[in-house]
Amino acid sequence: MADKDYFVHESSYVDEPCQIGAGTKIWHFCHVMAGSVIGPRCNIGQNVVVSPGVRMGEGCKIQNNVSLYTGVVLEDFVFCGPSMVFTNVINPRSEVVRKDEYRSTLVRRGASIGANATIVCGVTIGQYAFVGAGAVVTRDVPDFAIVTGGPARRTGWMCRCGVKLRVEGASPQCAVCGTGYALHNDVLAAL
Repeated sequence: MADKDYFVHESSYVDEPCQIGAGTKIWHFCHVMAGSVIGPRCNIGQNVVVSPGVRMGEGCKIQNNVSLYTGVVLEDFVFCGPSMVFTNVINPRSEVVRKDEYRSTLVRRGASIGANATIVCGVTIGQYAFVGAGAVVTRDVPDFAIVTGGPARRTGWMCRCGVKLRVEGASPQCAVCGTGYALHNDVLAAL
């Protein structure tokens, strides 16, 4: 891996073949497995595992102690908080091999997942959604939704700039960045 245009701490392992984008930083005690794809300018914190088949877009931030299991796809600019958890099998048993039953999990552009949250496989987390710390996500999360609790439920809406939206009426606007939104049938969309 001479002349690479990304950083890997000497305590980490990177199996070949895999793809790692320019400007990415992989810190202490990580394991990037063969067949994974990491986009440019990502920051992968300490003690992170990236399993075969994982896809990560540009500018993702993966905090310490996160395992990205086979089936996880992160679009651009996803934030995964410390010690949050992805699963990839609905009904695991130590005695039963279920590798052919892995379910995919898609995290859309700009979404944030808080510390110690659990994401049960087979769901999609929408664009710029915000999963609160410790939440247990068992179903799809809409774009711009804030979800908290276990099981996670929508408790509000979040602007793409990361500020909670005050949604009153059908055309809310972010008080900080000015982005306008349209709310129709409990679906929020940026204008």
